[in-house]
Amino acid sequence: MTTYVVTIPGTLLAKRTDATTEILERALRPADPRGTRAGQAEHLEMLTFYSGSSAFSIRLEVEADDTEAAEREARRTVTAALRTAGYAEDEAPLGDAVITGITTE
Repeated sequence: MTTYVVTIPGTLLAKRTDATTEILERALRPADPRGTRAGQAEHLEMLTFYSGSSAFSIRLEVEADDTEAAEREARRTVTAALRTAGYAEDEAPLGDAVITGITTE
C-alpha cells in the first residue's frame, strides 16, 4: 500500500458556524495529512477556508493501492465528514480530487 495526500476543493453553500467547523475537523482528524512525511515537510493544514469566500480545500492522508483508489477513498471520507457536520450534498459541492503527495515505504 502507498500513502497518498489527496486535496479536494469545495464550496459551502450553507452557513458555516464554529460548531459545524469543529464537527467537520473532528470527523476528518483520522485522515490528517500532518502525520505523513509529506505533510510534516509541507506543514499541510487539513482544512482551509479561504478568506472572504465559502470556498475550502481539504487535504487527507489515505492508504491505497493506486491513485484512483486514493481519490475515491478521500472523496468518501470528505463526503461522510460533511454529512456528519450537517451539510447535505447540494450544500457542499466538491471539485475534483488531486493527488498532492505520495509516500511509499
